[in-house]
Amino acid sequence: MEYPEDNYLMLSGIQHFKFCKRQWALIHIEQQWEENVHTVVGELMHKKAHDPYLVEKRKDLLIARSLPIVSREMGVSGECDVVEFHRCEDGIKLHGHRGTFSVYPIEYKKGKPKLTEEDRLQLVAQALCLEEMFSTNIQEGALFYGETRRREVLEITEDLRQEVRGMFREMHQYFERKYTPKVKYSKACNACSLKEICLPKLGKSGSVKTYIEQMLKEYEE
Repeated sequence: MEYPEDNYLMLSGIQHFKFCKRQWALIHIEQQWEENVHTVVGELMHKKAHDPYLVEKRKDLLIARSLPIVSREMGVSGECDVVEFHRCEDGIKLHGHRGTFSVYPIEYKKGKPKLTEEDRLQLVAQALCLEEMFSTNIQEGALFYGETRRREVLEITEDLRQEVRGMFREMHQYFERKYTPKVKYSKACNACSLKEICLPKLGKSGSVKTYIEQMLKEYEE
Protein backbone atom coordinates (compact mmCIF):
# COMPACT_ATOMS: atom_id res chain seq x y z
CA MET A 1 0.00 0.00 0.00
CA GLU A 2 1.18 3.51 -0.86
CA TYR A 3 -0.23 6.68 0.67
CA PRO A 4 -1.23 9.62 -1.56
CA GLU A 5 0.99 12.66 -1.15
CA ASP A 6 -1.83 14.72 0.38
CA ASN A 7 -1.95 12.27 3.29
CA TYR A 8 1.74 12.35 4.17
CA LEU A 9 2.59 12.90 7.83
CA MET A 10 5.63 14.73 9.20
CA LEU A 11 8.40 12.22 9.81
CA SER A 12 9.65 14.14 12.86
CA GLY A 13 6.26 13.55 14.48
CA ILE A 14 7.35 10.03 15.43
CA GLN A 15 9.37 11.42 18.35
CA HIS A 16 6.26 13.23 19.65
CA PHE A 17 4.14 10.10 19.17
CA LYS A 18 6.61 7.90 21.06
CA PHE A 19 6.92 10.44 23.89
CA CYS A 20 3.15 10.99 24.19
CA LYS A 21 0.41 10.18 21.70
CA ARG A 22 -1.69 13.04 23.04
CA GLN A 23 1.17 15.49 22.50
CA TRP A 24 1.51 14.31 18.90
CA ALA A 25 -2.21 14.75 18.28
CA LEU A 26 -2.27 18.24 19.81
CA ILE A 27 0.59 19.31 17.53
CA HIS A 28 -0.17 17.46 14.30
CA ILE A 29 -3.96 17.16 14.37
CA GLU A 30 -5.08 20.18 16.40
CA GLN A 31 -2.14 22.35 15.23
CA GLN A 32 -1.21 23.57 18.70
CA TRP A 33 2.38 24.33 19.70
CA GLU A 34 4.26 26.23 22.38
CA GLU A 35 7.97 26.94 22.64
CA ASN A 36 10.00 26.19 25.75
CA VAL A 37 13.71 26.19 26.43
CA HIS A 38 14.04 22.63 25.13
CA THR A 39 12.41 23.34 21.77
CA VAL A 40 14.36 26.58 21.28
CA VAL A 41 17.74 24.94 21.93
CA GLY A 42 16.79 22.09 19.62
CA GLU A 43 15.84 24.52 16.86
CA LEU A 44 19.20 26.30 17.13
CA MET A 45 20.98 22.94 16.83
CA HIS A 46 19.09 22.13 13.64
CA LYS A 47 19.70 25.56 12.11
CA LYS A 48 23.43 24.96 12.44
CA ALA A 49 23.17 21.49 10.93
CA HIS A 50 21.09 22.88 8.04
CA ASP A 51 23.35 25.86 7.28
CA PRO A 52 23.66 25.71 3.46
CA TYR A 53 27.14 27.23 3.64
CA LEU A 54 28.47 24.36 5.77
CA VAL A 55 29.22 22.08 2.81
CA GLU A 56 31.98 19.51 3.00
CA LYS A 57 33.40 17.46 0.18
CA ARG A 58 36.33 15.09 0.49
CA LYS A 59 37.84 12.54 -1.84
CA ASP A 60 35.77 9.60 -0.63
CA LEU A 61 33.04 11.46 1.25
CA LEU A 62 30.10 13.62 0.19
CA ILE A 63 27.90 15.41 2.74
CA ALA A 64 24.31 16.54 2.10
CA ARG A 65 22.56 18.82 4.58
CA SER A 66 18.84 19.38 5.07
CA LEU A 67 18.13 16.61 2.56
CA PRO A 68 14.39 16.23 1.76
CA ILE A 69 13.22 12.65 2.24
CA VAL A 70 9.97 10.80 1.66
CA SER A 71 8.42 7.34 1.94
CA ARG A 72 5.36 6.44 -0.10
CA GLU A 73 5.07 3.14 1.75
CA MET A 74 4.91 4.80 5.21
CA GLY A 75 3.22 7.99 4.00
CA VAL A 76 5.72 10.40 5.56
CA SER A 77 8.04 13.20 4.49
CA GLY A 78 10.69 15.29 6.19
CA GLU A 79 14.36 16.21 6.17
CA CYS A 80 17.60 14.60 7.23
CA ASP A 81 19.91 16.90 9.19
CA VAL A 82 22.99 15.37 7.57
CA VAL A 83 23.51 12.44 5.21
CA GLU A 84 27.01 11.21 4.51
CA PHE A 85 27.72 9.35 1.28
CA HIS A 86 30.85 7.21 1.68
CA ARG A 87 32.54 5.88 -1.44
CA CYS A 88 32.51 2.06 -1.46
CA GLU A 89 32.62 -0.84 -3.89
CA ASP A 90 29.02 -2.06 -3.72
CA GLY A 91 26.99 1.10 -3.03
CA ILE A 92 24.63 3.30 -5.01
CA LYS A 93 25.38 5.68 -7.86
CA LEU A 94 24.94 9.42 -7.38
CA HIS A 95 24.27 11.77 -10.26
CA GLY A 96 27.34 13.81 -11.12
CA HIS A 97 29.76 11.70 -9.10
CA ARG A 98 31.94 8.79 -10.11
CA GLY A 99 31.90 5.52 -8.26
CA THR A 100 29.35 4.14 -5.82
CA PHE A 101 28.47 5.21 -2.29
CA SER A 102 26.94 3.92 0.94
CA VAL A 103 24.31 6.05 2.73
CA TYR A 104 24.75 7.13 6.35
CA PRO A 105 22.11 9.37 8.04
CA ILE A 106 23.02 11.57 11.03
CA GLU A 107 20.43 13.28 13.25
CA TYR A 108 21.44 16.26 15.41
CA LYS A 109 19.99 16.54 18.92
CA LYS A 110 20.47 18.88 21.85
CA GLY A 111 21.54 17.62 25.27
CA LYS A 112 22.89 14.14 25.80
CA PRO A 113 21.82 10.59 24.83
CA LYS A 114 18.43 9.58 26.23
CA LEU A 115 17.34 6.37 27.87
CA THR A 116 14.07 6.54 25.90
CA GLU A 117 13.67 5.59 22.24
CA GLU A 118 12.30 8.77 20.59
CA ASP A 119 15.56 9.87 18.95
CA ARG A 120 16.49 6.38 17.80
CA LEU A 121 13.11 5.79 16.17
CA GLN A 122 13.33 9.09 14.30
CA LEU A 123 16.73 8.09 12.91
CA VAL A 124 15.39 4.67 11.88
CA ALA A 125 12.48 6.37 10.11
CA GLN A 126 14.96 8.51 8.17
CA ALA A 127 16.95 5.43 7.23
CA LEU A 128 13.81 3.69 5.92
CA CYS A 129 12.98 6.71 3.76
CA LEU A 130 16.52 6.80 2.36
CA GLU A 131 16.41 3.07 1.65
CA GLU A 132 13.21 3.50 -0.33
CA MET A 133 14.49 6.56 -2.20
CA PHE A 134 17.89 5.13 -3.13
CA SER A 135 16.93 1.43 -3.40
CA THR A 136 19.61 0.46 -0.91
CA ASN A 137 20.06 -1.08 2.52
CA ILE A 138 21.28 0.96 5.48
CA GLN A 139 22.83 -0.96 8.35
CA GLU A 140 23.48 1.94 10.73
CA GLY A 141 23.27 5.68 11.33
CA ALA A 142 24.26 8.06 14.09
CA LEU A 143 22.81 10.56 16.57
CA PHE A 144 24.97 13.61 17.32
CA TYR A 145 24.29 15.23 20.70
CA GLY A 146 25.14 18.86 21.43
CA GLU A 147 26.15 18.28 25.03
CA THR A 148 28.51 15.35 24.51
CA ARG A 149 29.70 16.58 21.09
CA ARG A 150 30.04 13.08 19.74
CA ARG A 151 28.13 10.56 17.68
CA GLU A 152 26.12 7.68 19.07
CA VAL A 153 26.06 4.92 16.46
CA LEU A 154 22.74 3.07 16.06
CA GLU A 155 22.30 -0.29 14.36
CA ILE A 156 19.17 -0.30 12.16
CA THR A 157 17.68 -3.61 13.29
CA GLU A 158 14.64 -5.39 11.91
CA ASP A 159 12.82 -4.96 15.23
CA LEU A 160 13.30 -1.18 15.05
CA ARG A 161 12.15 -1.13 11.44
CA GLN A 162 8.93 -2.95 12.29
CA GLU A 163 8.28 -0.71 15.30
CA VAL A 164 8.62 2.42 13.16
CA ARG A 165 6.35 1.09 10.41
CA GLY A 166 3.74 0.08 13.00
CA MET A 167 3.83 3.50 14.67
CA PHE A 168 3.28 5.33 11.40
CA ARG A 169 0.32 3.07 10.59
CA GLU A 170 -1.21 3.95 13.97
CA MET A 171 -0.48 7.66 13.43
CA HIS A 172 -2.29 7.56 10.08
CA GLN A 173 -5.30 5.94 11.75
CA TYR A 174 -5.41 8.67 14.41
CA PHE A 175 -5.02 11.39 11.80
CA GLU A 176 -7.79 10.03 9.59
CA ARG A 177 -10.14 9.89 12.60
CA LYS A 178 -8.95 13.30 13.92
CA TYR A 179 -8.57 11.50 17.23
CA THR A 180 -6.77 13.09 20.19
CA PRO A 181 -6.09 10.60 23.02
CA LYS A 182 -7.10 11.44 26.57
CA VAL A 183 -4.63 12.66 29.18
CA LYS A 184 -2.39 10.13 30.92
CA TYR A 185 -0.42 12.12 33.46
CA SER A 186 3.20 11.20 34.20
CA LYS A 187 6.35 12.93 35.44
CA ALA A 188 7.34 13.51 31.81
CA CYS A 189 4.45 15.99 31.50
CA ASN A 190 6.45 18.56 33.50
CA ALA A 191 8.97 18.99 30.66
CA CYS A 192 6.38 19.04 27.87
CA SER A 193 6.11 22.25 25.85
CA LEU A 194 2.32 21.76 25.65
CA LYS A 195 1.79 21.40 29.39
CA GLU A 196 -0.23 24.61 29.66
CA ILE A 197 -2.42 23.60 26.71
CA CYS A 198 -2.85 19.96 27.63
CA LEU A 199 -3.34 20.62 31.38
CA PRO A 200 -2.56 16.98 32.22
CA LYS A 201 -3.33 17.23 35.93
CA LEU A 202 -6.95 18.13 35.18
CA GLY A 203 -7.35 14.64 33.83
CA LYS A 204 -7.36 13.34 37.37
CA SER A 205 -10.41 15.45 38.12
CA GLY A 206 -12.61 13.79 35.54
CA SER A 207 -14.34 15.41 32.56
CA VAL A 208 -15.60 18.98 32.37
CA LYS A 209 -19.14 17.63 32.05
CA THR A 210 -18.78 15.67 35.29
CA TYR A 211 -17.34 18.72 37.03
CA ILE A 212 -20.24 20.97 35.93
CA GLU A 213 -22.84 18.39 36.90
CA GLN A 214 -21.25 18.08 40.33
CA MET A 215 -21.20 21.85 40.79
CA LEU A 216 -24.88 22.14 39.78
CA LYS A 217 -25.81 19.37 42.16
CA GLU A 218 -24.06 21.09 45.06
CA TYR A 219 -25.74 24.39 44.14
CA GLU A 220 -29.22 22.80 44.11
CA GLU A 221 -28.61 21.25 47.52
